[in-house]
Formats: sequence, structure tokens, C-alpha cells
Amino acid sequence: MSDLVVVRKEGLYCAAGDFYIDPWRPVARAVLTHAHADHARPGHGRYLAARAGATLVRTRLGDVSLDTLEYGERVTHHGVTLSLHPAGHVLGSSQVRLEHRGEVWVVSGDYKLAPDASCAPFEPLRCDTFVTESTFGLPICRWDPPEQVFAGIERWWRDNAAAGHASVLYCYALGKAQRVLLGVDASIGPIVCHGAVQTLNEAYRAAGVALPPTITVDQIGDPADLRRALVLAPPSAAGSPWLKRFGDYRDAFASGWMRLRGTRRRRGVDRGFVLSDHADWPALLEAIGATGAGRVVVTHGETGPLIRWLCEQGLDAAAFQTEYGDEDETAAPAPPPEEAGSA
Repeated sequence: MSDLVVVRKEGLYCAAGDFYIDPWRPVARAVLTHAHADHARPGHGRYLAARAGATLVRTRLGDVSLDTLEYGERVTHHGVTLSLHPAGHVLGSSQVRLEHRGEVWVVSGDYKLAPDASCAPFEPLRCDTFVTESTFGLPICRWDPPEQVFAGIERWWRDNAAAGHASVLYCYALGKAQRVLLGVDASIGPIVCHGAVQTLNEAYRAAGVALPPTITVDQIGDPADLRRALVLAPPSAAGSPWLKRFGDYRDAFASGWMRLRGTRRRRGVDRGFVLSDHADWPALLEAIGATGAGRVVVTHGETGPLIRWLCEQGLDAAAFQTEYGDEDETAAPAPPPEEAGSA
């Protein structure tokens, strides 16, 4: 029996159903796991995504030809039965379950098992072959409980506000920022969002996610409010003229990469908070084990250590060469001008 999903130059291809999953080059039919730019690209003929993420897909891609499914709803195309199931990564993120001639594959996209009030939780799915990410597929990558991380962000924010400093937190605009908004105590002070974050906040609100109030810097009435604000900005905003509005601010970066001490130094920020929207090492193993799959295909990230571990456990494990992973989760804020070009 031939594989239900293979890699072509355009992306992951289901030949029996004649469609692609998160393709990176233009195709006629694309099934999207979520709206991050490395998985949801422009130029495809028709798109299929989870209904929960439709607003985000349109915000990112514009007025594309988009069909949607509720989680768990099934559709059969050319004999392949397809359904979408929560991945717990960001709003609308999905695992793609494919069934054909008695064989079941699950393509997970990006996922996490940790709780997140901004999206539906990860749903374990039984299958014969599981296609998994491995962004943080290293044994050293182990996340603290989210509530502990949010408490740390709150303490940092309160201390900065008491000293008269704005608290600038760099975080990915889609998913991470909204998770932070729902995780911290919004009564500490005003929450100011970069335009890129605010646009996606509105998409979340339009999808029914009750985020706390946020404003843009132009909506600040009293300049003193800036000195006690939490400011959410994408990493690309670091070092930009936009930040001058906040005076003598303090900054931090929220990412799974903050687990690595060298990465914290390279970011050039005051603080690092370990908060990822991807599974850590124990969660990867837990998710894979829950599938009962005898075969595991790893798509991107730290593929080597995970494949070796799985093979040692007697599983059939290998990698697909893909173009995923280019998102701000792995992008550092730009260094200050005096550090630009340094090693």
C-alpha cells in the first residue's frame, strides 16, 4: 500500500485525495492546519480550514476561496475521509485526520498540550501513522506550568510600573500575544498593543474570544499611563522608532527559546520568559504515545533527537523535508544599533 501522504516540491500531498496540507508553493487545493505564515501561504486555488480559525485565515490571506469544517465534522473527497481536530497551538489550529481503505493518518501541524484559554485543547487521535512537528524536540526543552510563567510576567510588570517604566513584552502577534492577554491580570495597568498585535486581537474577538481591553499607543490619553503599561509587540518592533514613545522602558521576550541561556543573551532583552505555543519534549512523547501509531514522521524542528529516541523504542520513525518553522517564535528581536553586526 502506498503512503497516504508524501512530500512533493509543493508540500505535503495526499495523492488519493488529490490535495495538499499546508503547501508552501501554489496548488489547487490546500488544507490548512493553522494561520501562521509558514503554514498558511497565499496563492492557492481553494482553502479548507477549521471554522474556528476562519477569521484569522482571512485576516492573514485576504478574501480567499475558503471552505470550513467544524472540529470533528467529516467530509469525503475522492474516497479519502478527512476531518479536522483541535491541535491546541493557536485559535483554529487543527490536526488533519485522513482515512482511506482502512488506514488512518494524522498530520498534526504545530501543537501543544499545555492549557491555553485562547484556543481549543489538543485532542489525542488514534492512527496508524502520525506526522508530528519537533520544534523543541530536545530533552532539555521542558516548560514550566503556564500559570507560573504568567505570575512571573505580572511581577515584572508591577515592579516596572512602580519604578515608572513601561514593560515591553516581545511575543508573536498571532497566538502568543492573545495567550498572554488571557493569562495575566489585566487590572495592573493599561495594555498597549502594537498595530500588528491589535489587528489580530480584533480577529480573535470577532471569532468569539473574550480578550481584555487593549489599546494602541495613539489612544493613550495621559502620558503617565505609558509608564505603567504592559506593551505587547512583535519581535520585529525591537529597535524601531515606534518604541521611542515609551521612554525609558524595560523589555522582555516570551518564547520557548528563552529556555536556552545563550539564546537569552543573543536577544539582548532585560528578561526572558519561557512560554511556547509548541509542545516540549515530554509533551511530544506523550502526544505520540497517545496515538498508538507504529509509524511516526517528523516534519520540522529538532528532528534528529526525536527520531533516534522513537527508533530506540521500536517505532518506525523518519523525517519529511519541509519548509515549516519560519515564524516569529524563532525570530529574535533586532539588536540595538550599537550591537548590530556583532557576533
